[in-house]
Amino acid sequence: MADPRALGKVAVLMGGPSAEREISLLSGHGVLAALREKGVDAHAFDPSERELFDLKREGFARAFVALHGRFGEDGTVQGALEVMGIPYTGSGVMA
Repeated sequence: MADPRALGKVAVLMGGPSAEREISLLSGHGVLAALREKGVDAHAFDPSERELFDLKREGFARAFVALHGRFGEDGTVQGALEVMGIPYTGSGVMA
């Protein structure tokens, strides 16, 4: 990556409401640390503690999905991100 700032403000989605919350938090914090180490403007975002639509209101340019289980792997979060026009990692909503 030539300039990590070109990615804009990145949300690392972690935690969430599923039974796999704790492992998602571990994964998410690992991703967050790696992105920040590379100079990316990355921020932790837990959708079980905040409204998902805050991503748009707070100016996030893209999302790294580190959510596990229901909500994170069933197309729910992906659908919301698509509605907001926020690019994200992983498979699309219909995958």
